[in-house]
Amino acid sequence: MGGFISHNAMEKKRVSDEFEPGPLPPARPVDRFGFVKQDGSNSPEGLTKSRTTNEQEREERRVRKWRKMIGVGGSDWKHYVRRKPHVVKRRIRKGIPDCLRGLVWQLISGSRDLLLMNPGVYEQLVIYETSAAELDIIRDISRTFPSHVFFQQRHGPGQRSLYNVLKAYSVYDRDVGYVQGMGFLAGLLLLYMSEEDAFWLLVALLKGAIHAPMEGLYQVGLPLVQQYLSMFEQLVKEYLPKLGEHFSQEMINPSMYASQWFITVFSYSFPFPLALRIWDVFLYEGFKIVFQVGLALLRYCHDDLVKLPFEKLVHALRNFPEDAMNPDTLLPMAHSIKVSKRLEELLQEYWKKNQESQKPAESSGKQLQTKQKHSFGRR
Repeated sequence: MGGFISHNAMEKKRVSDEFEPGPLPPARPVDRFGFVKQDGSNSPEGLTKSRTTNEQEREERRVRKWRKMIGVGGSDWKHYVRRKPHVVKRRIRKGIPDCLRGLVWQLISGSRDLLLMNPGVYEQLVIYETSAAELDIIRDISRTFPSHVFFQQRHGPGQRSLYNVLKAYSVYDRDVGYVQGMGFLAGLLLLYMSEEDAFWLLVALLKGAIHAPMEGLYQVGLPLVQQYLSMFEQLVKEYLPKLGEHFSQEMINPSMYASQWFITVFSYSFPFPLALRIWDVFLYEGFKIVFQVGLALLRYCHDDLVKLPFEKLVHALRNFPEDAMNPDTLLPMAHSIKVSKRLEELLQEYWKKNQESQKPAESSGKQLQTKQKHSFGRR
């Protein structure tokens, strides 16, 4: 991780501190998650404001159940998961209450343990270390959730926190450094937790604290993205054969529409309420939910997609209709698609094929293979 680079780093720190926050953007109506509403008056968010007393009471009951399950500051969590794993899984799939999401995400991802084992490390990375990616990070920051109030002010608290987390990670793991898609992961986490907590959750995901390491999504050549797209293409052919055949005829492959699904775990360009529900499951059950949601989307829109020619097909695959994005419809459909066993088999096939064509990558391949096999079949 490199030693202290005191003089230069402190100079740089002073330079970055001289960035004065820009003017606050004009106040506009926002939804309950903090995103600026596209059309103020008749958005569906307006309807949720006037929730019935019944719904509010039901939500309060849910929060009480969750608080009991977690314990003070997460003290009962591990014990509860051991005793009642099926209850935990069912409740997570229904959606974690928003007020508890940040804490629960840290508990289910293993990041809370990493934070406790590494006191002071984040501060050292932010203040004393220097990163080759600093200018790239600064350039990309305003493109991350540009319609969210927390990230809109130039050099404001949101953009500064995002910069710190991404810079710290690029130093912590110099092999990965920084890649643009990482900003959406870090940005999503920062809406629910502190900088330091968000950093350790990013580490937990990329280094594989509980599930398979995700760093291959961001390494040179994006090896894990290539692998997942290849596996997804095969799943489409098997689970949706008519659509798979249509894609072949129109020469459509998943890299044309699904790369961002894998690189940002649906946090880029998907409706925020849906992205959150996917993340609840993803952090607990692993990466298979990304494949399941992708297949569920294609299944939901199947009858329209099979009729479309190339140009319209590409557009439709990047712009799904609003009704397809309803978490309460899409997620039960996703969970009903059983993929764990098939993903393990496809993983084996992929590595076998690749090892034959690339002998030098063999040892790292085997390492990743066992990790990922474990991940897809988990829970």
